[in-house]
Amino acid sequence: MKSLKEGMQDGIPIALGYVSVSFTFGLMAVNVGMSWWQAVLISMTCITSAGQFAGLDIMVAGGAFIEMALSQFVINLRYALMALSLSQKVDKSLNTPWRFITGVGITDEIFAVAMSRKGKVDRRYLSGLIIVPYLGWAVGTVMGALLGSVLPAVLSDALGIAIYGMFLAIIIPKAKENYRFLFVILIAAAMSCAFKWLPVLCKLSSGFVVIICAVVASAIGAWLYPVPSEEEMEAMEQEEQIG
Repeated sequence: MKSLKEGMQDGIPIALGYVSVSFTFGLMAVNVGMSWWQAVLISMTCITSAGQFAGLDIMVAGGAFIEMALSQFVINLRYALMALSLSQKVDKSLNTPWRFITGVGITDEIFAVAMSRKGKVDRRYLSGLIIVPYLGWAVGTVMGALLGSVLPAVLSDALGIAIYGMFLAIIIPKAKENYRFLFVILIAAAMSCAFKWLPVLCKLSSGFVVIICAVVASAIGAWLYPVPSEEEMEAMEQEEQIG
């Protein structure tokens, strides 16, 4: 029980951050015509901010199921990679059934906290780390869905663009840190503008635009700036030490 309690304590800061983002999702979902319980159901079965907002846009636009599936696959693929990496850090208590259960709750923040923990991560700690943010995500959605209609219009409009502020907070520090990230971001932004304003491209649905921009920009970045191998990294470190 001690490790479960530690996991829940470590999950509290994550949950507090999730409340504000999921509040915005609940607000936007109700504004486009969903009922409050539909918004909450989405948040409790698809724990991904970018995926949920992209999915909401596709539903509003009347997109096809294949469009929804592909967009969610591309947007959430990183979680599968995180889960694979985290599987090397968990102990034997996290057997196959529990891996399936906890895998649903792997997010960027939960992954980062779990990987930073010293030693192996057991089933109880990881469960506690997931449960509290999961509840925070659901509670924030309920609050946004129920309270959005009683908030002043100015505040509702401001909260409606909060998600974009979160995305900017993610990409701007990386762009300032390394020009390679900035280049890839600019490619994705330029493609998105092209799909928005060019006569033929603007007819493509938003879901496929997200897929194309993400895949093409990432592919160009990987081609121009490949990740060096371990041998190359060692050689670079040796050159720096000699220099």
